[in-house]
Amino acid sequence: METDCTNPTDCTSDGAPAPAKPTPLPAGTRLLHIGPHKTGTTSIQGALFAAKEKLPAYGVAYPAQSRHPMQAVLAACSRTGMIGDATPTERHWTRLVDQVHATGRRTSVISSEFFADAPDDATAGRIVEQLGGESVQVLVTLRPLVRIMPSQWQQYVQNGLRMGYEEWLEHMLRKAPYEKPNPSFWRRHRHDRLVERWVRAVGAERVTVVVVDDRDRGGLMRTFEGLLGLPANLLQPVPDTANRSLTLAETEMLRNLNKEFRGNGLPDELYSLLVRNGAVMHMKNTCSPTSQDVRISTPDWAVRAATGIGAEMADRIERTGVRMIGDPALLSAVPKPAGQGPGEARIAPEVAAQALYGALAAVAAAPGGTSARAVHQTSSKELVRVLGHRCLKRLRRH
Repeated sequence: METDCTNPTDCTSDGAPAPAKPTPLPAGTRLLHIGPHKTGTTSIQGALFAAKEKLPAYGVAYPAQSRHPMQAVLAACSRTGMIGDATPTERHWTRLVDQVHATGRRTSVISSEFFADAPDDATAGRIVEQLGGESVQVLVTLRPLVRIMPSQWQQYVQNGLRMGYEEWLEHMLRKAPYEKPNPSFWRRHRHDRLVERWVRAVGAERVTVVVVDDRDRGGLMRTFEGLLGLPANLLQPVPDTANRSLTLAETEMLRNLNKEFRGNGLPDELYSLLVRNGAVMHMKNTCSPTSQDVRISTPDWAVRAATGIGAEMADRIERTGVRMIGDPALLSAVPKPAGQGPGEARIAPEVAAQALYGALAAVAAAPGGTSARAVHQTSSKELVRVLGHRCLKRLRRH
């Protein structure tokens, strides 16, 4: 029986009937949500963490001390942290595993897009075994590749990438073996191989693939509520400006800064402090994109290539026999034109000012200190102290 859409919660944003909630997973399941990146992971993690205190009443736990246990998962997958950040240790992962086991017979959710970076079958199998073995069910959330590519490119730029979008697309889609400059991209986003890798770890009957429909803004929340046996609307989106994508102008400003930063041989630790966690974070938190901002636009040849790969991936995923929620055809759908004409990407003065202030604020918050040595002869920690001291000294003069 079709939904008549008289109740707005039963419909997608374009008026189509929303899919029914899935059957709940068995009590005591360890639901391992592996992403990958740019498929609604941050939204789900935020909603689960915000509802953390309410979940036990329904036999569910979110065993993490923060929204996203990234350090733990990076350690489990033998991945380094973001550029300039400290390398995660096995201690991070062990602590998360202990928290999962402490949930006892409750259903628990472990969510991180970095599980998609597991380098091989052995790593995936070890993660499953340590989290609960046969009680582990794997959940994969997927979006069309053509929608992921611009978002993932600007995210790589936030971690130091210096390559422009079209050149990056050339490398990802036309220049075999497609591993430069970001070898992680196809490990995450060759979705058929990702699903197959985890099927080998747990079996097809314990893998669920959710195809996210961007027209249905609440669809992913409802799917998680259904799988976990939660009441409707318990999971609510949590605003997170720090996770928003950059505009084309913001990304290009950062990409050019990356060139200068790398060209002058400055240390990665300084990039982490001043650029990613200083300038970029403050800019994203204080400046919202407007209708005048030029979006990152994927050229037609790349759209055709991505939708072709999407169709191939959807076919292979269906043949694995996993449980699928949503329409696999969406993975190869050609997106409607955004309605944005050609325009020049210009950074607004207030956006540039907020980025600069974010870097200065990061410097000012660092410990003070002095040094007479040149930048290239100074350790990153000492350099931060020097810059902070000089910044504060100048501020006091005014």
